[in-house]
Amino acid sequence: MTLTQTLTADDFAPLAKAQHPDQIVRPSLSYWQDAWRRLQRNRRAMWSLYLIAALLLFSYVLPFVVPFDAVGQDLTQISQAPSLEKKSLVVDTQPWPGQQVRPAELARLQSAPFDPATRVTGLTLVGEANTESVRLAWQPVAGAKAYQVYRHLLVPSGATDLGLPLGQTEQPEQVSYEDRLKLQNMPYYYSVRAVADTGEVSDYATVKATPRLAISVRAALSRGLITADQTDSMIGREVELQRHLMGTDYLGRDLLARLVYGGQTSLFIGIVAPLLFVAMGIVYGGLSGYLGGRTDEVMMRFADFVIALPFLLFMILFRVAMGIGPGESGVTPMLIAMVLLGWPTAAKLVRGQVLQLREQPFVEAAQLMGANSRYLILRHMLPNVMGVVLVSLTFSIPSAIFTEAFLSFIGMGVAPPTPSWGAMCNDGVKSFMSHPHELLFPALFISLTVLAFNLLGDGLRDALDAKMKG
Repeated sequence: MTLTQTLTADDFAPLAKAQHPDQIVRPSLSYWQDAWRRLQRNRRAMWSLYLIAALLLFSYVLPFVVPFDAVGQDLTQISQAPSLEKKSLVVDTQPWPGQQVRPAELARLQSAPFDPATRVTGLTLVGEANTESVRLAWQPVAGAKAYQVYRHLLVPSGATDLGLPLGQTEQPEQVSYEDRLKLQNMPYYYSVRAVADTGEVSDYATVKATPRLAISVRAALSRGLITADQTDSMIGREVELQRHLMGTDYLGRDLLARLVYGGQTSLFIGIVAPLLFVAMGIVYGGLSGYLGGRTDEVMMRFADFVIALPFLLFMILFRVAMGIGPGESGVTPMLIAMVLLGWPTAAKLVRGQVLQLREQPFVEAAQLMGANSRYLILRHMLPNVMGVVLVSLTFSIPSAIFTEAFLSFIGMGVAPPTPSWGAMCNDGVKSFMSHPHELLFPALFISLTVLAFNLLGDGLRDALDAKMKG
């Protein structure tokens, strides 16, 4: 029996080339390409890198997109909490003439004896209390020559706990008082007591007032909230105030704007200073390690001497030498002190790497082939120490940022009104108990920046370590 089979064109197609077992499937990567690939696998380092980029955009790019005023003050919104929208009542701030006792009634009261056990009666608020003024009125007390007015943030616990003395009426017939002293939209407790000629005081009366947020007609006009032809019609009506997403500070300045421009100061000092002293350390440490011998010994002893110098003392000396007095910006002496005293650490690190590289076989081979010093430094020494330098730089940046924050916190760094995150912490710590947002926001930005650079440094250290290649 004969078997037959019909052949087709597919039967004559060439066979696929077999994969050779020694062929490289994955393309070869350079040292830096492999380091970047390993860095991308580190999620913490990559998120830190994104956060650093976001902080740089926040401080240096956002002001070109959104206008910010870091020094403008709004005295109607002092130490306000973060808010998306806030409205204010427009009021007329003409002085209030007050209320007075009629002459006949006053003569009768003055002829009566003064009784210290008598309590002031009829203490009430006149009109609606607002942040521009709180008006009080009360009934006259027999034999009283004046009345003392107090303001407290808490309910008074006794005659010795009435709070802040606001003043004393000048005439016995005056039975009213207007408070226009830095009021906020919060509860206050006003107390009034009568005073006799002999200095005796009566029992006090207390009334609670929660002023409504208000703005004067003049202030609303100057800030463009109303027009000139609306000055009369807008009295008693509300206008929308500027939004403060992160609140305001103790001078009524927008906290978000100050964080933006404060980031420019803090990040500039924190990045520029390490770049300068790490660059000095590369040059100094590289020369010391490459030259070796007696020269290396002398150069390293000088580096040890610089490390022993006290930073804060030299910071003060530089300020004095440059004629910078109290209250003036100390950014320049701060940068000089950081650069002149911060390079030895990087120099010692680079010197140690260069000493190791000098003994490597590929360096000796290059020397035998006639390579000069310039070739050895640029082609062998510098590329092999850059990994260590980058790691050192990323760890030096948070240290410099923290140093700037500390110096500004103690008043030796950036001078007001120029903002920096450290100076803002110094301002916010004074009112932390009552207005915590003034301290928490700048402290949060400092913490995030320092944490991000530290995590990025850890990631770079692992990515640039050739022993961890895989």
